[in-house]
This record gives sequence, structure tokens and C-alpha cells, in this order.
Amino acid sequence: MTVFSIILIFSVCLLGLSIVLALYRFIVGPSLADRLSALDLISAYLIGLLIIYVMITDKLIFFDVALVFSLIAFLGAISFAYYLVNQPKK
Repeated sequence: MTVFSIILIFSVCLLGLSIVLALYRFIVGPSLADRLSALDLISAYLIGLLIIYVMITDKLIFFDVALVFSLIAFLGAISFAYYLVNQPKK
């Protein structure tokens, strides 16, 4: 094992822990905005995991998958933010 592969494995462990913590915020979050920001954070962490997977396996097709997933996550975050701003006042 090289130092680079050890760093990649350590990064996968840290991203996994971060996903678990963001998932906790998604489940427990007191407001809808907290849950949506946690969902956006989880999608960013998953994109990071996909990029690390590309570096480990040299399968470059997953880089394209990560790019498309990031575009979809961005559009989802924008649409949820638009909903939060323009929701009817109670």
C-alpha cells in the first residue's frame, strides 16, 4: 500500500462519518430548511465519495456520473430554496 492509497481510505472513512452526521441532522432537523441543507450536504459528500472511487479504481466513467449527479443536486437545491423563499405565509 502506498501513502496515497492510505490517504484515500482515510478520506473514505471521514466522508462516511460525515454522511452519518448529516443523516442525523436530516432526520432530527427541527425545520425544513435544516433538513434540506443536510440533504444538500449529503449529496456533496456522495459526490466526493464518487470522485475518490474514481481515483482508487481508475474507472473514469464514474467521474461523468459524479458530474451529472452534482448538476442534479444543484438544481434540486435551487428549487428547494425557491420553494422556501416563496412559500405562503401563515
